[in-house]
Amino acid sequence: MRSLLNVRPVREVSKDFLNAQDAELKRQVHEKGIIEISQCLTSTIDNRLGLWQGDITRFKADAIVNAANSQMLGCFVPLHSCIDNAIHSAAGIQLRIECNELMKKQGHSEPTGSAKITKGYNLPAKYIIHTVGPIIDNWKVKQEDEHQLASCYKACLQLADENSLNCIAFCCISTGEYKFPNQLAAEIAIRTVREYLDQSADSAIKAVVFNVFKDIDYAIYSKVLECGQE
Repeated sequence: MRSLLNVRPVREVSKDFLNAQDAELKRQVHEKGIIEISQCLTSTIDNRLGLWQGDITRFKADAIVNAANSQMLGCFVPLHSCIDNAIHSAAGIQLRIECNELMKKQGHSEPTGSAKITKGYNLPAKYIIHTVGPIIDNWKVKQEDEHQLASCYKACLQLADENSLNCIAFCCISTGEYKFPNQLAAEIAIRTVREYLDQSADSAIKAVVFNVFKDIDYAIYSKVLECGQE
């Protein structure tokens, strides 16, 4: 089923198909288990920040962040391991349809460092914020790459505020297929989020969770955030 959802082009869909798909995806998410923010570790250096390791499609937040590509249509490679594939697979084909509508209206690819917001559909999260991170060539990070990564976090936080969202969960933007070094990416992410919250006294955002999947990222974020035990 996931493979077929991955390769399905944007086209009309029947109500019967959507009902069957939604019932199956809802069953899957409840089988995997829904993660609440109370299950996250809290940073001892900033209690607005949290950490959780696992599948971001299980996370119940006002918004989760997707590391998208510039076409914003999700990953078309069957069963690919990227987060873009996982999120589109768990949300359902409605997500690709909505993204296509946004991109047709925009008329051009999504610039690096910017973001778009969509519904969450069959995810526990209400919304998905899609952002395009910088791609690193030969693991050599330029200053522009660092600025663009910081811009991704700022753009997501701004969209969260514009939509009065209280809790947002970030993935590790650009560290997978886009090869941004994990340690530097984490430092930029945490610094940018803290600076944004400090400078936005009227922000609706009350909690920011850094969702990691790989052990290396969990080790890095645990150390930088100085997280205690659950």
